[in-house]
Amino acid sequence: MNHPQIMGILNVTPDSFSDGGSFADEQALLSQVRRMMDEGVDIIDVGGESTRPFAQPVAEQEELQRVIPAIRVIRSLSADLSISIDTTKAAVARAALAAGATMINDISALRHDASMIKVAQDVACPVIIMHMQGKPGDMQLAPQYSDVIAEICAFFQERTAWMQAQGISRERIIIDPGIGFGKTLAHNLAILRNIHAFKQLGFPVLIGHSRKSFFGKLLGLPVEERDSATAVVSALCAQQGADILRVHEIGKTVAAVRLTEVLTSQVE
Repeated sequence: MNHPQIMGILNVTPDSFSDGGSFADEQALLSQVRRMMDEGVDIIDVGGESTRPFAQPVAEQEELQRVIPAIRVIRSLSADLSISIDTTKAAVARAALAAGATMINDISALRHDASMIKVAQDVACPVIIMHMQGKPGDMQLAPQYSDVIAEICAFFQERTAWMQAQGISRERIIIDPGIGFGKTLAHNLAILRNIHAFKQLGFPVLIGHSRKSFFGKLLGLPVEERDSATAVVSALCAQQGADILRVHEIGKTVAAVRLTEVLTSQVE
């Protein structure tokens, strides 16, 4: 069984779908980061613009004012913890990397801002690219695919080839099939059942399933009650070889993954 890295979600936004506004104050932020670290987080993903369905764009300066202080808070607690900046804007990514972030997480796969590739070229850091049909403002209106897995794989083949042609080594590229981003329930379930197909592309695979709406559709759970279900899916994703699990609740995910490792490997 694969031993994935656990990426903790830190949204410093007023309107994220599950934790908007929770960490706007510095003391709350410090407390949450300490908790994540105590529970075994490997990477903290800082986002200053909500990407929930139908979310509206945020101005560059406002996004900077949200994420840079948060990154500095994390760095004040740890000099070596990995920090990703969740943004589609090149200027935000560049400033975040200068403030202490160590990787870029771009849900647009470097398509939103033509200058993002220059940031990736200038700073030799990992770059996460995600598949999304449409944009946050319209992606969930009527997502359609002939073959969702084949189409996502083709998208990654095109984007990763382009990135490598621009000088980004394949060792720096991480792919995220984008659960909930222009996907129906059936599409999301297909992704979770076919992680091996993305692994065959030869890049580390990130799965971002935490508290997503498919838990509500399948189990009738409100957002605030989806962490246990998220942990179960995390363990199943780890079994399929997922390399990074992006979640809100670190402790439950770490416990579920470790327990599944023990039960499936016969190692105590």
